[in-house]
Amino acid sequence: MGLTASPDLTVDIGGLTLKNPVMTASGTFGYAREFAPFMDLSRLGAIIVKGISLKPRPGNPPPRIVEIACGMLNAIGLENVGVERFIADKMPYLRRLDTPVIVNVLGETVEEYGEIARRLSGVPGVAALEVNISCPNVQKGGVAFGSDPAAAAKVTATAKKNCALPVMVKLSPNVTDIAAIAKAVEDAGADSISLINTLLAMAVDINSRRPKLANVMGGLSGPAIKPIAVRMVYQASRAVKIPVIGIGGVTTADDALEFIIAGASAVQLGTASFRDAAAAAKVLDGIDGWLRQQGIASVAGLIGSLRLD
Repeated sequence: MGLTASPDLTVDIGGLTLKNPVMTASGTFGYAREFAPFMDLSRLGAIIVKGISLKPRPGNPPPRIVEIACGMLNAIGLENVGVERFIADKMPYLRRLDTPVIVNVLGETVEEYGEIARRLSGVPGVAALEVNISCPNVQKGGVAFGSDPAAAAKVTATAKKNCALPVMVKLSPNVTDIAAIAKAVEDAGADSISLINTLLAMAVDINSRRPKLANVMGGLSGPAIKPIAVRMVYQASRAVKIPVIGIGGVTTADDALEFIIAGASAVQLGTASFRDAAAAAKVLDGIDGWLRQQGIASVAGLIGSLRLD
């Protein structure tokens, strides 16, 4: 028997209460203003903006996006305006939105992460940070921070030390043991974790015999990675007590609900927004409709409800 009243869609993601569990994924939603003509941004649970570095980054040369059968490859190279221009030029618009704004941050050294966290900590309108640890650590020969539990923990602890805001840590799937990385960042003070970031992949033009991306390799996203992402969210959610946010191939409400049942407190939409700029709003409507149909009063009660018997 369905519900007549609206289900409670609010969720907590480590000190930050969201009106619903639908968020945008960093790097796929620009600085939000770009999507305002296509959907009501106030409907979103949270907006995660394009990754921000200490200094502006020009990104990689084109071609840097390739469409594939079940998603896309990208090698944008984390192009962004840098933290100072972000605060001056982007935040005046973002802080007017009736939706929490989470800033994804990236660095090449532990010190850079700390400095960006410090600069964003007191900026009006910034609700939380999402720390991208898939970046190469230049002090360790380019190995990603997120592939080593000790390095991941150090970045997390540094961000927390320099920031009074909730800190979400975005995990890389390009690791052997996702649970170990999740536990390491939890122990270092992370308020929540998000996963997965893109999978390292490549595509070849058989006629020219050249890589389709100028960078040769890039990040695979979209429906192709969803089963991997669901598996990793399940493993991570069983390893930690902090909230987990699921990312990877969310296109429909069913996809989002799959992540939530597997252990995610919320989800992020990324590649889906390239195909349909209003995808996030449609996923939210679908979640609401499914809860009504099932007679479930609160989405929070669905989190981690996977049946194994």
